[in-house]
Amino acid sequence: MTRRPVSLTPDLITDWKTRAACAGYPNSLFFPAPEAQEKAIQRAKGICSVCPVIQFCLEYALESNQRSGIWGGTTEAERRSLRRKWLERRRRTA
Repeated sequence: MTRRPVSLTPDLITDWKTRAACAGYPNSLFFPAPEAQEKAIQRAKGICSVCPVIQFCLEYALESNQRSGIWGGTTEAERRSLRRKWLERRRRTA
């Protein structure tokens, strides 16, 4: 089954952000300092792992090229790899 990219309209972005598991947590939890310990990163990713809108969050991060923070349960380095693959899929389906 081929998954098609989600079209993130402003209304959809607002909607998923209000339903996100991270809503109400401090932003600093999801934007740890570069020297942050793995424990801090895993805490943020743990919250993401139970999020009902994790896929929307990740799609948003890939689409808007978020270069910092934890988005959709991924770190900056993880998203760099995913974004290359994501862009390639989008080019093939365009």
